[in-house]
Amino acid sequence: MTEALWPAPVANAAVDATVTIPGSKSATNRALVLAALADGPGWVRHPLRSRDSQLMADGLRALGIGIEETVNAATGGTGGGEAWRIIPAGRLRGPAQVDVGNAGTVMRFLPPLAVLADGPVHFDGDPRSYERPQHGVINALRALGARIDDGGRGGFPLTVHGSGALDGGPVELDASSSSQFISALLLSGARYNNGVEIRNIGGSVPSLPHIRMTVDMVRKAGAQVDAPEDGGEKDVWRVTPGALIGRDVVVEPDLSNAAPFFAAALVTGGKVTVRDWPKHTYQPGDQLREIYTAMGGTCRFTDEGLEFTGTGRIKGIEADLHDVGELTPVIAAVAALADSESHLYGISHLRLHETDRLAALAKEINDLGGDVTETEDGLRIRPRPLHGGVFHTYEDHRLATAAAVIGLAVDGVQVENVATTAKTLPDFPQMWADLLSPASS
Repeated sequence: MTEALWPAPVANAAVDATVTIPGSKSATNRALVLAALADGPGWVRHPLRSRDSQLMADGLRALGIGIEETVNAATGGTGGGEAWRIIPAGRLRGPAQVDVGNAGTVMRFLPPLAVLADGPVHFDGDPRSYERPQHGVINALRALGARIDDGGRGGFPLTVHGSGALDGGPVELDASSSSQFISALLLSGARYNNGVEIRNIGGSVPSLPHIRMTVDMVRKAGAQVDAPEDGGEKDVWRVTPGALIGRDVVVEPDLSNAAPFFAAALVTGGKVTVRDWPKHTYQPGDQLREIYTAMGGTCRFTDEGLEFTGTGRIKGIEADLHDVGELTPVIAAVAALADSESHLYGISHLRLHETDRLAALAKEINDLGGDVTETEDGLRIRPRPLHGGVFHTYEDHRLATAAAVIGLAVDGVQVENVATTAKTLPDFPQMWADLLSPASS
């Protein structure tokens, strides 16, 4: 059944809004895995409630982890709001069935945990999951002694034959297609008998800020981690074996999901404040401050959060987005509305995300009258007058938010399957409508 088309609202005035962004998907799913492997109960507060986080929670439940979802919990002195209490199992359960959907964090983070189960764990997912790279995790786990059946596909569906333990130790892998290969082993490595030493033998690792986030969270859970950014060996990460502690974790807002809202300030010459923006964070989305400032806006911290202001003029940029590839779709949408050419590069790995994001962006923007060409590792965007039309999303949440940004300035943009934004931004259509409402602030 074809999803109904969503008419992207046109901005008739400069936006002036304050927005609350839901919790970080990346932090939520990392916190859930670490809590599941801890030696006692823990809390994850202000988690993202979305398809990806629900898939992670359901996968952990299938392995015997208790997850109690509560609202207005104030335990631990962190105040009210939604909170999930995580109760680790004495032993992870097998046999089990896990649906990874099309969630990169679930498909990469749970197999290294499943090797600790006491039986087979079968993983399956959406058709697109069969096409996304999983070889880094599979090959690394096999090298560390795990038994995995994947029919020779190097991906899904697959079965991890858990034996209750894994020796661990040194392993080489090619992480040039996804930083999640490294994060996956870091999250479970402390529970392996000899820990884990991960050496990247491929090209440069994309999205390094996500690995830094993982390292920080694993350390806060009680494990010792050696990482290159701390003066360690280049392209080598080590986790010492040991217990993880059950903690009270408060999830930051998902800064990457601020991209379309700050873009609205740029496109309309308005002002948007995102509440509770952290002044220190490992989230890649924090680089929006620098990128959008280069495109013509200004930002400042206020008592409420981060305020971003546009002038109504958008400048083209030359930008290496290798570390922040997830921001590319919305940045490309803004660049299509700029007054000069943009070149976005360092992002060839985006061809392996929820969809081939480079090909999809070029096609969809061009179908609206744009002039976007793919390069070997990115996009070249030459602004042209755009017109209305259907913008296809390819089951990719970030394509949908990019379409909404273009729709601010172009009448008649219709977004196919805007519901895909539920992956990380539940209620996005209502949030977008509120953004454009005079009462939104």
